[in-house]
Amino acid sequence: MTRLDIKSWDFDQWIAGWRGPALAALVALVAGLPSLMLLPPLDRDESRFAEATAQMLESRDFVDIRFQEEPRYKKPVGIYWMQAAAVAVTSNAAERDIRPYRLPSLFGAMIAAAAVVWAGAALFGRRAGFLAGAILGATFLLSSEAGIAKTDAMLCASVTLAMAALSRIYMACRAGEAPDRRHKFLFWLGLGVSILVKGPIGLLVVGLAVIALTVWDRDARWLKKLGWGWGLPLTLLIVGPWAIAITIATDGDFWREAVGHDLGGKITGAQESHGGLPGMYVLLSPLLLFPVTLLLPAAVSTAWSRRNDPAVRFAVCWLVPGWLMFELAPTKLWHYTLPTFGAIALLAAAALAQPIGRLSRVIGAGLGLFAAVVISAIAIYGLTEFGSSTAQTWAAMTVVLALAAGAIGGFLLLNKAPLGAVAYALGLGVLAHACLAGEIRQLRPLSIAPRLERALQDAGIDPRQGRVAGPVAITTFHEPSFVFLQGRDTQLTDAEGAARALSEGRPAIVEARDADAFRHAAARWGVAGRATGVVTGHNYSSGDDVSLTVYAPPSPVRAAR
Repeated sequence: MTRLDIKSWDFDQWIAGWRGPALAALVALVAGLPSLMLLPPLDRDESRFAEATAQMLESRDFVDIRFQEEPRYKKPVGIYWMQAAAVAVTSNAAERDIRPYRLPSLFGAMIAAAAVVWAGAALFGRRAGFLAGAILGATFLLSSEAGIAKTDAMLCASVTLAMAALSRIYMACRAGEAPDRRHKFLFWLGLGVSILVKGPIGLLVVGLAVIALTVWDRDARWLKKLGWGWGLPLTLLIVGPWAIAITIATDGDFWREAVGHDLGGKITGAQESHGGLPGMYVLLSPLLLFPVTLLLPAAVSTAWSRRNDPAVRFAVCWLVPGWLMFELAPTKLWHYTLPTFGAIALLAAAALAQPIGRLSRVIGAGLGLFAAVVISAIAIYGLTEFGSSTAQTWAAMTVVLALAAGAIGGFLLLNKAPLGAVAYALGLGVLAHACLAGEIRQLRPLSIAPRLERALQDAGIDPRQGRVAGPVAITTFHEPSFVFLQGRDTQLTDAEGAARALSEGRPAIVEARDADAFRHAAARWGVAGRATGVVTGHNYSSGDDVSLTVYAPPSPVRAAR
């Protein structure tokens, strides 16, 4: 046995059985953990999800979703339940620590990476499967979503699990074998969870893939073997009880808002100014797939040249119809295409099984370096606009590691060492992403809500300290991150409301643009608050610079214990 053979045998042993999925999940864990640990509560979606979950735990109402008193009827309840379970096990709602709320997203990224390994082993072999899982787990988009308390990483997990199970069923049918009943169970389980997490999006991705495969093969017989007789009831069992409960609890308002307004608005127009022309996701893909951007041309080439291979065909049918759906939809957000990333990872890994052509190597090296430059530019921009001396080291490390990932990966790819290129790009790219998270944490002007909370605590006027009555009243800066940190009763108000809060012995926070109106209102109420600090920063959600003055009530009223 040659030296190369020994190494190959050792590698195969390392990824055999459960080890391959576990190692890919570990890659996703390492890639996503820095964002989970380092980033402050983000505006606006993350903090809305987290606050709604916290209110579920506080009220013990796990059916009706609310942000303060406002109904939150945009997404089903799945992610809220998962976040509530994570918080109940590791923390509590009163702590207002964002990290436990992010655990389901991190777990989702790990499931997605492991599921791709499982699918790849059936489609392209054990090695390609492991490489596909590691590639997916390290991508810039999935590792970012893994550290944010939203739906998207878990949606990716459920869709990827469903598609991985479907790949096993499809390949068994192609081989004339009876599909494993466990694979059918996982298919319907993944589909049901995807609906409970984000409504019909997962169903559309999976459904379009099934239709494309059936049309391409001109054979629908394999669909009979999906286990419809018990699979559909299983999906209904996952989704149905809550669907009935929320219909009764809201008299159908949930469905009118979620389907008629939220989903309908995204289909018919660019909802909340989140628009973009078809092709936007293609332009974003080099950045979102970094550090494995260098394999994009090879993946596309493999998809075309090997399109008659059933395994490649499956990946193409997973990717292309779903991607086109997102491209054609008027509403566009950078994370929407994530449920299709498993297919890209599979095609990229399949490309490594054969020599990569010169044109694909040249373009891939160029795209990888381009993505590294873009990430470096983001780091430099953040440091220049919002950074301080503490952010300089993180920014420098981000730039060095990102450029190294692009340059070394590209150099090895050009010199016909694609496996080495992927290994170096993945390792350096994951480190660059971690350093970028560290830099963002140090961009103090962007962390307005945590600094306001600290200012209240330093002055001894945070209602949770028990020295003054609550809730805090705040003008203009009505962002969910502050509500999450301060709690459900936080008063989002105007100058008049802030003056009234002071008269009632409650703290108030007044934005500079409301200062004159606040002074007049305070005079009418006959109250003069004591300024205890000023927090300045940049509200990235609105694009405005803000200056917020924290006022202590003139005669603090001790909160009831």
